Amino acid sequence: MYKRSVVFVCILLVLIGCSRVEEVFEDISSVEDAEEDNNREVSVLFTPSFEPSDLLQVQEMLLPKENSRMRTATISHVMLHFTSNVLNNHIEPYKIEDIYNIFEKYKVSAHYVIDREGAIFQFVGENRVAYHAGKGNNISEFLPVVSMNDKSIGIELLAIGTKEEMVPLITEETYNSLDPSLIGYTDEQYKSLNELLNDILTRHKTINRDREHIIGHDEYAPVRKPDPGKLFDWSKVRF
Repeated sequence: MYKRSVVFVCILLVLIGCSRVEEVFEDISSVEDAEEDNNREVSVLFTPSFEPSDLLQVQEMLLPKENSRMRTATISHVMLHFTSNVLNNHIEPYKIEDIYNIFEKYKVSAHYVIDREGAIFQFVGENRVAYHAGKGNNISEFLPVVSMNDKSIGIELLAIGTKEEMVPLITEETYNSLDPSLIGYTDEQYKSLNELLNDILTRHKTINRDREHIIGHDEYAPVRKPDPGKLFDWSKVRF
């Protein structure tokens, strides 16, 4: 574009006999600088989408508004968890309706829940703050000022951890009676998790695709929380 402008100016100078060549070239540079500024402004004003892509199959099961609040801070993290209803039903601990009812009752929440077959359920819209992180022991390492809830998207995977991780919740006898297929994570969950993470990170450029910004609850609050736990294979998460 710049070369074409120079040619145009030279022809113009011949036609009008202009002697102030430097001024004309300065005008051209100003126009091109303005175009670059406009492009930068468009980039700055870009607003990420808070809605998952239509290509991603997500089933809405939105919790009541009391289980979340409007988001005002920029999203910088994704936090992973495990959850189940094993305390009340160790035979069928993964019914999504039961998980929803527990969240609703105790006024906690997460943005997404991934079941054992890899189905993705949305409990809270990304434009709202979900109550999934709580107070962190390592808050100075991750977020020194704003709470993790305000700055993150929470993803729950329906899973049960190791005996040591679960004994504070259920008895050792109950844990030993569990069907082994209920413990740990499924390949379908890892597949859906990667698809969901890719969708989130594509839409939210403020989240870095690394282990410092995609973290486990046990890293943020290691004294309080064991999830996603020792059975979660981080090597299966695509960064």
